[in-house]
Amino acid sequence: MSTLALDVRGLDGTAKGTVVLDEGIFGAQPNLPVMHQVVTAQLAAARRGTQSTKTRAEVSGGGAKPYKQKGTGRARQGSVRAPHYAGGGVALGPKPRSYRQRAPRKMRQLALRGALSDRFSSGRLVVVDGWDWATPSTKAAKKALAALGVTGRALVVLAADDHVARKSFRNLAEVDLTSAGELSTYDVLRADWVVFSRRSLPGVSGWDATPPTERPAATTAEPGPGEAAEEQTSEPGPGQGG
Repeated sequence: MSTLALDVRGLDGTAKGTVVLDEGIFGAQPNLPVMHQVVTAQLAAARRGTQSTKTRAEVSGGGAKPYKQKGTGRARQGSVRAPHYAGGGVALGPKPRSYRQRAPRKMRQLALRGALSDRFSSGRLVVVDGWDWATPSTKAAKKALAALGVTGRALVVLAADDHVARKSFRNLAEVDLTSAGELSTYDVLRADWVVFSRRSLPGVSGWDATPPTERPAATTAEPGPGEAAEEQTSEPGPGQGG
């Protein structure tokens, strides 16, 4: 059984209880080569790869020989659109390409566990009880981070339906937002602090990154002849439980 525990704090910084963390997620040994490879792959995948230059075959003009082959005392030339001419084509220039690198799922998971474990072991992980704001307020979000002792760049991990909190944090320049299901190694390592809520903390019983409106509804069996209808309750499927 996991022995990793972390205080759950309110928006005013006071302790609201304790949460037991999953040792497999927050107690792993960081693997630096794997983390480096995954971050490199994530940054490479973000590149659009749309840069393009024209070769001497694609630039316009230059169809005629600029001057005769012999008798001028100059080097022979076939086109004024050769790379060494102004306005000519580009030699060995970039063309549209994909920069994607292969990063298997297990490698990404290992890197993410290592990054989260590093932030926990260095005391840079915060869990709040919840974002209890009725209306969006950037001022309230900034005040909450100050009360929690979060300084520098922060990564706030929200549940899929935390719309008020998302609008409250989005105007803060030093705050990056992500959802619980889109957490990446690069986001964690880029931030000085990682802030979870009870609902967005992975590896905890009851955690579910799926919005309530997208979850499959519970089905009720039709009662047979002479049988009383029984209420059925939906149980968490694989990946929804702790």
